[in-house]
Amino acid sequence: MGMKQVIKNLDAFPRAEDHLLQKTQSGALVSVIGLIIMATLFVHELGYYLTTYTVHQMSVDLKRGETLPIHINMTFPSLPCDVLSVDAIDMSGKHEVDLDTNIWKLRLNSYGHIIGTEYISDLVEKEHTHHKHDDNKNHEHSEQKIHLQNLDESTENIIKKVKEALKNGEGCRVYGVLDVQRVAGNFHISVHGLNIYVAQMIFDGAKNVNVSHFIHDLSFGPKYPGLHNPLDDTTRILHDTSGTFKYYIKVVPTEYRYISKEVLPTNQFSVSEYYSPINQFDRTWPAVYFLYDLSPITVTIKEERRSFLHFITRLCAVLGGTFAVTGMLDRWMYRLLETLTKSKSKR
Repeated sequence: MGMKQVIKNLDAFPRAEDHLLQKTQSGALVSVIGLIIMATLFVHELGYYLTTYTVHQMSVDLKRGETLPIHINMTFPSLPCDVLSVDAIDMSGKHEVDLDTNIWKLRLNSYGHIIGTEYISDLVEKEHTHHKHDDNKNHEHSEQKIHLQNLDESTENIIKKVKEALKNGEGCRVYGVLDVQRVAGNFHISVHGLNIYVAQMIFDGAKNVNVSHFIHDLSFGPKYPGLHNPLDDTTRILHDTSGTFKYYIKVVPTEYRYISKEVLPTNQFSVSEYYSPINQFDRTWPAVYFLYDLSPITVTIKEERRSFLHFITRLCAVLGGTFAVTGMLDRWMYRLLETLTKSKSKR
């Protein structure tokens, strides 16, 4: 037996003579359906191969000495910009008065339209003492220092201006970036920048300070694909009442590694909230607090793409399986039609 004959004997796909092959309409229909199915599956598998997927890894956070960016974009529909202030403090009790800030306030009319812009070069309250940790101590200290004193002309003008803004239904939009130390702390937006006597003259009591707010965006770094910040588009509206909102935030350091090897350092977070209504015996003033703490674990998210060998394996499986199924379907249809034809001929 020659070498050629040996090779021919290894052929797993012997071919019949053309005159032995029979083409049918049912076979053509099955073939067209099979081609459509295989083309659809090919496009699906190609898209699956070209898309990336993410792998999550966790490790101990080793970062030191870096700042934590806090992106703020909030609207207070019931408080004018002249009375709003931002205060930041870390766990050591130290107030950050030299933050690298870039914060803007937009005056809004009662319809939410912008009517003025103000850049805040000094956001934080600079009159706090080093050991003040909460609002009770703040206002008790202020009350000890501030008695019913004569108001100068500028203070009277401010009170008059704010009362007019409140009467007109002015609101304020606060947005920008706070760069704080990478330690646990909090920041809050409130009327605490006013001295206690002026605030009393304007609002006639803490119960009239409406801290209703919309959080358009609050994040601790740039966004990456698939990130959802839980406080985005949050709305809290108060009617005929007032109180303090506290958002307890757990910040998780995150690195997002793109398929191009580019690394995006950022943070994701979880949050829970608490609302404390004001009663007539409270000595605190309403505010919106954001109390944040950092996780010691950092999450690394990597974009990866499936291997070409994996793509070929899946492609062969789906195309081969479709070819085999359509072949079986063709034989069944041929036998069915042949049986029906024979039964008709016997009649």
